[in-house]
Amino acid sequence: MDLYPFFDWLDTSLLADISKAYGGVFAVVQMFHLLGMSLLGGMVLMGDLRLLNLVMKDIPSEVVIENTYKWFNVGLATMIVSGIFMSSAVSLKLYYNEMFWAKMTALAVGVAFVYFVRKPLLSTPHDALRPGVVKLTAITSIAIWFTVAASGRWIGFS
Repeated sequence: MDLYPFFDWLDTSLLADISKAYGGVFAVVQMFHLLGMSLLGGMVLMGDLRLLNLVMKDIPSEVVIENTYKWFNVGLATMIVSGIFMSSAVSLKLYYNEMFWAKMTALAVGVAFVYFVRKPLLSTPHDALRPGVVKLTAITSIAIWFTVAASGRWIGFS
């Protein structure tokens, strides 16, 4: 499926006009994007480090995971909405940027991992799970989200 028509439309949309004409608006939206990334990344890292038994050892891992999911969702929604706005300013450039597609792929994998692997697996009492499975889940999650962050950061250099 070729997404060029969508990126072409986004380049000429009202969002693009606003983001290109008003640098202050773009900067505020970028601030929200960074806040969303920080929130999402912090929640993933906090939950995964707890699963690895490295932090908050006095709090049951089920409690930490349950509470981080709530804020993960807020961070993800903030990132997506602000990311679409920011992308509109340079949508055709992004369409041809391989690191943008690497980030989008890693982001899709990360979101799928959270909702279809991590959340269902960790919805059962963690004591009932094999410790190796819990640790592997945490390490896999950290690796996926590191890939999202690294490829996203690399967009500016490519």
